[in-house]
Amino acid sequence: MIIEDPPISHIYSFPPIERDNSSILILGTMPGKASLQAQQYYAHPRNVFWKIISEILGVKAVDSYEDRTSSIVAARIALWDVLKSCRRKSSLDSDIDHDTIMLNDFASFFKKHPYIHRVCFNGAKAESLYMKLVQPFLQNASSIEYIRLPSTSPANAATSFDEKLRAWKAIAC
Repeated sequence: MIIEDPPISHIYSFPPIERDNSSILILGTMPGKASLQAQQYYAHPRNVFWKIISEILGVKAVDSYEDRTSSIVAARIALWDVLKSCRRKSSLDSDIDHDTIMLNDFASFFKKHPYIHRVCFNGAKAESLYMKLVQPFLQNASSIEYIRLPSTSPANAATSFDEKLRAWKAIAC
C-alpha cells in the first residue's frame, strides 16, 4: 500500500502593517502555520519577535495584537514579508517550493513609503530572497540601508535571546 502525502496548499502572506510615514521596514519570509491560523504576524508562542519588539519599544509583550501592532507603527516601523504567496510543506523557510514563489509589490510599497531608509530582515532567508529577487529591480534602492538580523523563530535556537535582542536594537536607531 502506498501512502501519499497530503497535497501542499498555496499559502498567502498578510498585508503590511504600516503607515505612510514609516521609516523602517522589517521583512520576514512568509508567515508560519501558527501565524496563518491566527491571522497574526509572529503568532507562534515560541517566536520571540513580539518579546524583542516589546523590549525595544518599551511596551508590554502581553498586550493585544492590535496594541502591539499599533506600537510598531507609532514608532514608524512597518512589518511585512518578502513573499506574497508560495507553497511550503511546513513552517520552515527551507521547505518553500521556489517554483511557486510570488513576491510582494515592493516598487509600489516604496513609492507609497518614501521615508523608508532601513530594511531589516528577520533571518537569512528573507534577506537572500529579497536581495536576489527584489532589490536588483528597484529604482533608488541605493539610498536604503539593509540589515540582516537573527531570526526570531524557535528554529533559530542556536542564538540566545540576549544575542537576538542586542542585534535587533538596530531597529531603534
